[in-house]
Amino acid sequence: MLKIWGRASSSNVMKVVWLCEELSIPFERVDVGGEFGRTKEAFYLAMNPNSRVPTIEEADGYTLWESNSILRYLVATRAPGHAIHPTAPAARGRVERWMDWQLASLGGPMTPLFFTYVRIPEPKRDYAAAAKALEEASALWSIVDRQLGDAEYVEGRFSLADIVLGPYLHRWFALPITRPDLPRLRAWYDRLQAKHPGFARHVAVEMT
Repeated sequence: MLKIWGRASSSNVMKVVWLCEELSIPFERVDVGGEFGRTKEAFYLAMNPNSRVPTIEEADGYTLWESNSILRYLVATRAPGHAIHPTAPAARGRVERWMDWQLASLGGPMTPLFFTYVRIPEPKRDYAAAAKALEEASALWSIVDRQLGDAEYVEGRFSLADIVLGPYLHRWFALPITRPDLPRLRAWYDRLQAKHPGFARHVAVEMT
């Protein structure tokens, strides 16, 4: 059985667990990282020298780190050709640009926003930095809102693009911040909760 090393509160672990639910992939998740520690132990560093989560481990000993790479690998090995990760070059390119955009752009401002209001004690919070991050994140989410248009999902049909953005989307609507009015983004968030049990169960949860 697939083993997923990583705590449930990690946005990157959420992606992997949610995909496993979507594709009915059996898995065992093991708490490591954060308050659980263990990522600096020799056994874990042998699998993932970055000392971060998630890492997956196959029954034959194969291991892989980097959440978006894990998503691609799981589709390729468990559901090759599945529409969640299109095989046609043009369609795959459109999906994968959002996977790269999540890493290169969206994670930048969303991370300090999340840490400011969830993980940093109030006396130590840098609200000026959070305000700047909110401005940047608002502009980025506006791009997604325009992209959605009248479609149900980011690239028309449900794909890895939705999975990689989903954890940040939940944080965007759950954080105690003043957000711009982005009705298509809100409708997408509501749709993911209503139509995708894995999102509701593993992603749209209390933030810790």
